[in-house]
Amino acid sequence: MRTTMLRRTASAVAAATAAALVLAGCSTEGSKPAADGKIVLEIATFGDWGYAPYIEQWKAKHPDVTVEYETAGGGDDQREKLLNFLGQDSGLACVEALEVDWLGELKQFSDRFVDLADPELEDRWFDWKSEMATTDDGKVVGYGTDIGPQAVAYRADLFKAAGLPSDREAVAEYLGGADATWERFYEVGAEFTTKSDAAWFESVQGAYTAMINQVEHAYENEDGTPKDLAGSEVERIFRTVLRHGTEQKQSAGLAQWSSDWNASFKRNDTFAVVLAPSWMAGTIKGNAGEGFVGWDIANVFPGGGGNWGGSYLSVPAQCKHPEEAKDLAAYLTSAEVTLDQAVKNGGGTPSQVEAMNSPKLLPLTNPFFDNAPTGRIWADRAAAVKVVPFKGPNYKKVHDVVVAGLNRVDVDKSQSVDQSWAQVLSDLKSLN
Repeated sequence: MRTTMLRRTASAVAAATAAALVLAGCSTEGSKPAADGKIVLEIATFGDWGYAPYIEQWKAKHPDVTVEYETAGGGDDQREKLLNFLGQDSGLACVEALEVDWLGELKQFSDRFVDLADPELEDRWFDWKSEMATTDDGKVVGYGTDIGPQAVAYRADLFKAAGLPSDREAVAEYLGGADATWERFYEVGAEFTTKSDAAWFESVQGAYTAMINQVEHAYENEDGTPKDLAGSEVERIFRTVLRHGTEQKQSAGLAQWSSDWNASFKRNDTFAVVLAPSWMAGTIKGNAGEGFVGWDIANVFPGGGGNWGGSYLSVPAQCKHPEEAKDLAAYLTSAEVTLDQAVKNGGGTPSQVEAMNSPKLLPLTNPFFDNAPTGRIWADRAAAVKVVPFKGPNYKKVHDVVVAGLNRVDVDKSQSVDQSWAQVLSDLKSLN
């Protein structure tokens, strides 16, 4: 499904945010001559992606270009900004970050992006990473930055106190090793909750997201049209995670990214497990605190591999200096830069094949997680990803409706499972 009319609706908050960005964009138009005659390029990411030193490196080879780095706002703000200004002649930076969950939504407007296809870069990324940013007619709208292969992050101290294996290799085997299943995951969760005051996992939303990311066509058909979710695999997973999470009390009932959720990572009475993508290792450490002891990571994941998240850098067509912007985006997504970022962060998950196979990456350990071999763990988890969900123009909108339904039961406790699922189906009918 394609359309040339961009969506113009936005919440008041998002509109206010976008308005501020309009002014910023109009003042610079994404790229403009500076007073000293240099070109000025803007790059905008949602949050600080640590690009400052690498931008300086790129600038050293491009003395006629100045780069302004914007890091304000979250992913939802970034999505709203792009939807509001992509159809205009100004308002966006020359390099804009995209998130995989709403990449399909923006690919509808591929004529508003510079084609980043480059024969010299064709083999830089994992095939599935590149394919998600490529249109049916071969246009590339984004260069991949990272991926989010998932493993089981767990509290070794709570496992030990409950009489479960606590060594990371033993935990992986206890959960099923290479044959780990969701049935075994919830079975161990039932065992844990009978022996501990803590819940098994942090939220139904987290468990659902992990499971749905293993479904190839969860919400949309191959042509991008929404699926009827009544009686679907989505409904089965919705009911499964709520049955284990709320009826069997395996969930801590926390809203992800809330202040309560943030504070729970250093308490002993909240939860023992996070189904963690690689980028969440930093979140866990940040929320628990540098000196906290107890978190570890097991090289295992129920149902095989899974990927949650990952981003791209794009160049909107409104940029006045697309070649320079394309070059900057290519440099920031090079194996050289992403590998250096991963090494300095104690292990990470570049989407570049060369970086993920680098002998510098595999030996990395993370002291916060009891020196877990995170270089090897994330490489193995990335290799285990066999199914990548199709995320078309409706994915983000449908996912948000389903997650709201989960949270009505798990967090707000305002509805039963049946009531909430009925509202999900009703809300989906009124989406468009």
